[in-house]
Amino acid sequence: MRRAERLFQIIQILRRSHRPVTGAVLAAELEVSIRTVYRDMADLIGQRVPITGEPGFGYLLAAEYDMPPLMLTPDEIEAVVLGSQWVAERGDPLLSRAASDVIAKIAAVVPDHLRPFIEDPGVAAKPKLHREDDPGSGIDIAPLRKAIREGRKLRLGYRSVGGERTERTVWPVVLGFSEAERLLIAWCELRRDFRHFRTDRMTDAEMLDEAIGIGSKELRLRWQGWRATQIAGHVGSVTK
Repeated sequence: MRRAERLFQIIQILRRSHRPVTGAVLAAELEVSIRTVYRDMADLIGQRVPITGEPGFGYLLAAEYDMPPLMLTPDEIEAVVLGSQWVAERGDPLLSRAASDVIAKIAAVVPDHLRPFIEDPGVAAKPKLHREDDPGSGIDIAPLRKAIREGRKLRLGYRSVGGERTERTVWPVVLGFSEAERLLIAWCELRRDFRHFRTDRMTDAEMLDEAIGIGSKELRLRWQGWRATQIAGHVGSVTK
C-alpha cells in the first residue's frame, strides 16, 4: 500500500469509529508497524486533519471533518457493487431500482481507472431463483420500510403454518433479509413481546396513522436487549 493510500485508509478507519482507535489496532488493520502508524498520525495532524489523541490512548477524528465522499478504493467499489447486486435481486421494486441507481451514480463520478471495477466487477451475488413458491415473495414490503422510517404502527394480516389467520398491530423495528426469507422484527401488541413475522405469511399490511408508543431509537435498543437474551439462551421466537 502506497503511503498516500495508507493515510487515506487511516482516516477511513477513524471515520467509522465513534471511540478512540489505538495505534496497535491501526497497525494491525494496515499491516504496518506501530512506529509507521505514529509517523503517519503525526503527518496527518501536521496537515491539520482534526485528529485528537496520542500514542497509548488512541486517536479520534472530529465528527465535523469532511472529505470528498467518493474517494473510493477498488475494494470499496466492489463491496458496493456486490451489495447492490444482492439488493437488486431481492429487494422490493423501489429498493431494486435504488440499487441500480446507486451503481449508475458511482460510475458517473469515479475516475476512469476505477470504472472497470463497476462495469466488469470481479465479484457477483448469487442470482435469485425466481419461483412462484419463493418464500421471500409475498406482499409489497415498501410500506413496511416506510413505517419503520416514520415510526408508525402496522396492522398485519398474518397466516400461521396451519393456515389460521390472525390480525396483529405491531411496532416495526427492522426488516431482515436472507436468501430464504424476509422477516419483519416488531413488537407485537397482542403478544406483548418482540416477534419475527415472515413476509410470505402476511396476507396484508396497512400502515396506521398512529405512532409507535416510544421513540424508534428506544424501541431498537429494547429489541437489541431482547435479542441478546434470546441468543444467550439459544431460544428462537419466530411467529408460527
